[in-house]
Amino acid sequence: MWLEVEGRKVFAATGGREFDAGQPVVVFIHGNACDHTVWALQTRWFAYHGYSVLALDLPGNGRSEGPMPDSVEAFADWMPKLLDAAGVKQAVLVGHSMGALIALETAARHPDRVSKISLLGFAFPMAVNPELQALADSGAYTVVELMNDWMIAKSNQIGGNRVPGQYLLAGAIRLVDRAPRAALALGFRACNAYQGGKAAVAAAACPAQIIAGERDIMTPLRAARGWAQEFRQGRIDVLPGCGHLMMGERPDETLDALKDFIAG
Repeated sequence: MWLEVEGRKVFAATGGREFDAGQPVVVFIHGNACDHTVWALQTRWFAYHGYSVLALDLPGNGRSEGPMPDSVEAFADWMPKLLDAAGVKQAVLVGHSMGALIALETAARHPDRVSKISLLGFAFPMAVNPELQALADSGAYTVVELMNDWMIAKSNQIGGNRVPGQYLLAGAIRLVDRAPRAALALGFRACNAYQGGKAAVAAAACPAQIIAGERDIMTPLRAARGWAQEFRQGRIDVLPGCGHLMMGERPDETLDALKDFIAG
């Protein structure tokens, strides 16, 4: 599905069903250097169970035109314009990593547009290693391999996938590698620079869920647990044996947690 936001084309997958703004809407927001494809299983279930789905390619990522906003706050102020373009008054926001920061800040800044937030791979601050940032700025391929090595739990990098023949690590590397290096570098800077997390958690009045990987080294579980207690209406779902890329590492368990929170 194509939308026009501020005169630029934005692509959003709809889970295989025609989008209907009259149904409850769930918006899926990917993380840095990813795109709508990371939500393939989760979006399809909601689209076929009474919801309309928008799995975005954020500006400057995937099929969507740039430029990419340069901060989490700018992304958050862009989100209501996206909802307006789709004819949506209010939606559930589901965000992963950088997308979780965007979902949180949107809920804080535009509370009338957000009914619930689900934050996957979330922690604050979301600091970025300076050497990783330097590699991203240089456009080096090494940053792609390092990012995915940290993102996926070691036990899930080879074998163990429920889909025969699927190699999660190679697929994730290919996904990040096809993203523009400039967008990857800008996304890192936006995450590292974001300082509004504490205030946004305090301001978020809607129900909030954190889905955390037990073995996530990018946004550690101990940090996620602490923030879950700070929300007015917060909960946390922990996925055993899972790293940062839970939609791929534990797709069924991730879907079950989302179903329980959003549709339960």
